[in-house]
Order: sequence, then C-alpha cells, then structure tokens
Amino acid sequence: MKYTVLGKSGLRVSVIGLGGIPVQRIDPAATRELIDALLEQGINFIDSARGYTVSEEYLGAALEGRRERFILASKSMARSKAEMARDIDLSLKNFRTDHIELYQLHNLGVNEIERAFAPDGAAAAVEEAIRAGKVGHLGITAHSPQALRRLLDYQQVETVMFPFNIVENQAEEAMRIAHERNIGFIAMKPLAGGNIDDGRLAMRYILNEPNCTMAIPGMYCAAEVAQNSSAVDDLSPLTEEEQVQIAAIRERLADNFCRRCGYCAPCSAGIDIPACFTMANYLQHYQLADWARSRYLAYAAHAEDCIGCGKCEERCPYQLPIREKLQEIKKIFGK
Repeated sequence: MKYTVLGKSGLRVSVIGLGGIPVQRIDPAATRELIDALLEQGINFIDSARGYTVSEEYLGAALEGRRERFILASKSMARSKAEMARDIDLSLKNFRTDHIELYQLHNLGVNEIERAFAPDGAAAAVEEAIRAGKVGHLGITAHSPQALRRLLDYQQVETVMFPFNIVENQAEEAMRIAHERNIGFIAMKPLAGGNIDDGRLAMRYILNEPNCTMAIPGMYCAAEVAQNSSAVDDLSPLTEEEQVQIAAIRERLADNFCRRCGYCAPCSAGIDIPACFTMANYLQHYQLADWARSRYLAYAAHAEDCIGCGKCEERCPYQLPIREKLQEIKKIFGK
C-alpha cells in the first residue's frame, strides 16, 4: 500500500480507503472479515456516515482491539450546531471510541453553505468538538461543483470529498485549487456508483491524477478490497491499452449516466433529479434496496411528479434523456 498526507489535516492515509455505504448490506461477522482484509492490504482509512444506518455500529464493533490502526472519518447531514453536536456524540458511541479523526459536513448544497457555517451552524459544532478532543479535523462532502468551489474558500475546511472517476471529471479544476491550498481531496464514487466493473482500472485512473489525494471505493468483502488495492502495485502512467478501455467506458456510459452536476435544476415540479438517479443507482448496483427506497420516498417530490416540460433536458450539458429516465425510476420505486 502507498500512503500520503491528507492535505493540511496532516493525517497519513492509505491512498485507497474504505467507503462505508456497503457495510449496510452485510452483518457484524462479515464486517470483522472486511476489517481483516483492510489490515491485510494496508488500508488505514475508513469513512462512514450517520445516514448509513448500521455502518458506524458494525464498523465500531469490528474495530475493537485494533481501533488504533485506523483513521476514522464520518459525516452528518445536520446543519445546525445542536444537531451536529448530537450526531458527533452518536458517531463516537457507535464507533466505540472517544476520538474521530475526521468529521465532515455531509452533502452540502449551494443554498446550505451559509447556514452550515453560521455561528450556530454545523461547522461550529465540529470546531467545538475539535477543541474538546472529540474530533481531529473538519471536512466537507458535496455533489455540486458550484458548492465545492465555494467551500474551498472556507479556511476551516481541511478536506473535501467529491465524486471523481473515469466518467465524472467535473471536479478537475477544483482539485487543482484544493491542491494549491493544501486541502485534501477525497474521491468518492470512484467506480461511478457501481457502474464501472474494473476496480483496478478505476483506481489506476484516479491515482494517476496528481491533484487527487485518495479514493474511497465502497467495499463489503475481501475480494473487492484485494481488487481495488491491486492498483497500488503499479502506479506507472496509464498505458495506451488502458486509455482505450477508459474511452470505451466513457462511451458506454455517456448517454446514460447522471454526473450530478445540478445544471438540470430547478425542476418545474420540484424534483431533485440527481438525487433520484443516485438512489436508483444504489438500489440497482449496491444491493441496498430498502435503504435506497426509504431515502427516495422521503423526498418532497418523486419521478411521478414530472410534468414533462423538458426544461431539465434543455439545460443538461450531457444531453441525457431525463424524462425517459424519470419514468424508469417511477417503475423502480413505484412513484
């Protein structure tokens, strides 16, 4: 395994870490086996979230007796100081630890940033937890390029997590700025939400990007850990054959993959189109049907609310057939 420094946090992390979403689909015994596999491959970074149901709890139990060998990260959708303070304490309890190295404001949208960084906002709770020794560093995660760019201007931010993979490269300029400012960049969705089958190639692509600090593929078994980690065995430039394979993947997904750029918004019917696509992806590729369905049904508007105006398609820079895809999502979720 190769290690690097996660920006100004100073944390020494493996260039590949564990994304904790798939832990929801296994049991405590399998989670212990997963931790065994991480140790075998030299992976020392684990990321979870309050929103990943049992993920923190299962990981915490599996880490007993070896907690000190890992750097833990988690995150919360809380936007107020009080709610974030509560969630930090819940994460500490679930992880069975008194300290979490990195705590992140989860999936900040452009319109939520000011609230989250207000004196009584979520960031203030993380900073207070840092002073109390409960948390080591403050990070953010986002899906909107506009939100990411704005968040890079906040001095408190030590790490950013954003989608980056063979298909999604909208963060390249932001990665460059983050690198210049010594802000650690964590690539989420490195396999494009399960749409890329070749984990080794996906990791090689990301690790060849000098402004990306690390990647956190979602993994649930030893075989996935081994495949993704194998990319570190050879960090040479991408070969011509690999470039051809990458181009083929892009072409295959070009007309059927939402990059979550947000340019389709605002929807005339109030549908969060990228979020709907994301939950459908979790259901189809992550085998997380119950979790994805519950998240989807909690949205204020659903695919069935589409009025077919087509404004989203006019705005989409990738010319996706959004109305058609929303009808598919309606069939998947039943509304």
